[in-house]
Amino acid sequence: MLRTAAAYAWRLLAVGAVVYAVFAVLGRFHEIGVAVFLGLVITALLRPVADVVARGLPRPLAVALTLLGGIALVLGVLALVGEAVAGERTTLVREFREGIERIENWLERPPFRLNPEALSDVQSRIGQWLSSHRSTLVSEAVSGAHRLVTVLATLALGLFCSVFFIHSGDRQWAWAREQLPRSVRGRAEIGARAAWRTFTGYTHGIVLVAATNAVLVGIALWLLGVPLAVPLALLEFFAAFVPLIGSPVALAVAAVVALAAQGPLVALIVIALIVIIGQIEGHLLHPLVMSWAVRLHPLVVAISVIAGAIAAGVVGAVVAVPLVSVFWAVLTALREARRVGATDVASEPRGPKELG
Repeated sequence: MLRTAAAYAWRLLAVGAVVYAVFAVLGRFHEIGVAVFLGLVITALLRPVADVVARGLPRPLAVALTLLGGIALVLGVLALVGEAVAGERTTLVREFREGIERIENWLERPPFRLNPEALSDVQSRIGQWLSSHRSTLVSEAVSGAHRLVTVLATLALGLFCSVFFIHSGDRQWAWAREQLPRSVRGRAEIGARAAWRTFTGYTHGIVLVAATNAVLVGIALWLLGVPLAVPLALLEFFAAFVPLIGSPVALAVAAVVALAAQGPLVALIVIALIVIIGQIEGHLLHPLVMSWAVRLHPLVVAISVIAGAIAAGVVGAVVAVPLVSVFWAVLTALREARRVGATDVASEPRGPKELG
């Protein structure tokens, strides 16, 4: 009895040490992990396009044209957003000043009946705080510039990884598979198929959900006359990559803009949009689109997002759900293969090209 307990104890200690070492390494080199993850996302989105283009062109040229086209699309959207902000800058300053005055007048009337001197005191305190913490703000700006360089380097590394993943990801997987012991190659092949199928399905699905949300929000804000409709729609697009939480946060920002620019009535309509779009996303888009991947229970999604955010901030919230989906898909595929005795796969290695 004691010998058995001791045997399990040292195994648990060994597993704990390995897990701690893995998280320590990931914590120190998390930018590399994010870059590889970004490269996989780009591959999942652009590899099908590159495969189509490669039917009429050499593979390297097809990959280059596909990546350049994707970069041009992203830069074009960012240029559109910048032009929209620049074109509305003067109007926005005037509308926000008038909006702040409307909010103050609204707060002074029933049912709030706030003292006007209290509002003026808040403004003066904010100004005093900004003046007294000017050096801190400057240092934060410098630190932000350092983080910007890190983000750009991570993006560049992710794009560099995607070039090789799109061009020859199948050969890279074949090489990695051959390095494994022969006894586990079959299970590795089954797990890799399930992982890549789930990851590409989730990536395609979440991009479609985010694009649909952004279009709906942009049209609604434009019809309501809310300024910055295009930038707010883009914010909704990126926020949708954090399931359950991102969209309400982005629409809350839109509601604040609507309150300052158009008044309480339009802000209430935007808040109603949070409920409507949330219902469309939760009951129509996610069940329809995410059927391509593993459909997780909403409680699992919520716990994954919160745990990822606690562990790694915004990046953790974004990558948590796809990682949990991939992990569960691999476990399910291996369990099913063990049940039917199908761990022996074809001897010819297959990579991401076939896994998609």
